[in-house]
Amino acid sequence: MNKELLDLAQDTLSRVMKLGATAADATVVERRDSSISIRQGVVEELEQSEAREIGLRVFAGQSSALIAGSVLTPEARQRLAERALHMAKLAPPDPFAGLAAPEQLAKAELDLDLVSKTFPTAADLRRLAEEAEQIALAVKGVSKSSGASASSSMSDIALASSNGFAKSYQRTGFGLSVGVIAGEGTGMVRDFDGTSANHFSDLETPHKVGTTAGERAVKRLNPQKLASQAVPVIYDRRVASSLLGHLAGAINGAGIARGVSFLKDRLGQQIFAPGVTVIDDPHRLRGLASKSYDGEGLPTSRRAFIDKGVLTSWVLDLRSARQLNLQSTGSASRGLASQPSPSTTNFHMEPGAQTPEDLIKSLSKGLLVTEFIGASINSATGDYSRGASGFWIENGEVQFPVSEITVAGNLIEMFAHLTPANDLQFRSSTNAPSCLIEGMTLAGR
Repeated sequence: MNKELLDLAQDTLSRVMKLGATAADATVVERRDSSISIRQGVVEELEQSEAREIGLRVFAGQSSALIAGSVLTPEARQRLAERALHMAKLAPPDPFAGLAAPEQLAKAELDLDLVSKTFPTAADLRRLAEEAEQIALAVKGVSKSSGASASSSMSDIALASSNGFAKSYQRTGFGLSVGVIAGEGTGMVRDFDGTSANHFSDLETPHKVGTTAGERAVKRLNPQKLASQAVPVIYDRRVASSLLGHLAGAINGAGIARGVSFLKDRLGQQIFAPGVTVIDDPHRLRGLASKSYDGEGLPTSRRAFIDKGVLTSWVLDLRSARQLNLQSTGSASRGLASQPSPSTTNFHMEPGAQTPEDLIKSLSKGLLVTEFIGASINSATGDYSRGASGFWIENGEVQFPVSEITVAGNLIEMFAHLTPANDLQFRSSTNAPSCLIEGMTLAGR
């Protein structure tokens, strides 16, 4: 627990409550960040920053306002409290806004192992980026680098509310990525690889990241175009998580309350095949989005939002839960200058039984998508269209790279005809295995 940050939050709350606020909460964040970017062995950017900021949400009856600041002297926080309360009194009332009841608040604080025992220096980060780039450039067929980067961060987050909640936690984060170009002139193609983790020791090695980036780029050389047709599409693990992103948006309680989701009438119904389960797990050890409590101080819990294909719940914060006459799922997320809103944490689709190779072998013809470019998604109808590139499959084997194609369908039908592979890896806060979707429309030349 960071007592200093909690003291800042609670002192600011005390100030605004004395001014006449009916309720308030304060978030104080202290961050220390380092990042370096290089290209062809030359440092292009080196950044190091330290910041301590506060976000104050104030209620005047059913009206509220939120204000943020980075000057945290007592006088500055007093002015912040005065401005926030003045803004709240001018804001329109919202019958669904408000803090949690004391009995709803999280009591326990779990040890989720979010802090690295090793923290690299700026020189260490530079060496990582340089090594990843050198390895990638050494791959036969790679012509130049499009850049490599490495980063580190340490954050302390404290949340205190006038309802009695007061907790803080710390997390670290690290990243390494490299992109390269293969080919020359108009035949150039790009690809990349990257890794991220809470613990520095959990990052993949620069050798693996560089090798993967280089090999991916070379495989994409000399892409062909395809004729428009209807075919099965395999979403490579790299891009399959985008499907979960669309699902998360469709079951977000804020959208459900507004009636703008294509799944708004599907609660309790079969959305996916019975073999598909989608989990949100805020208690995952070393998870990139793990947390003991949400942005409103409610306890978090592991939850199957899709259980054997059935949609079991919306993703809810307090406001959206009140709008829908339901209970919050402890899914509130917030920024210093933004109101709480529903959000997933470590969101993943459980793996299936088949390998990606099994899915490929099952197709007489089809498309393996490895990259998307842009998107046109209608959140109200589920209509789906994305520019893509990848590899053509014929007779159960990958034949050649393809580009300048569009895959289209409707997410309701896509979810219903989705088969997950068994290659799930936890590389970000949203993860899915490779997925086969039958009956997609491919628009080509």
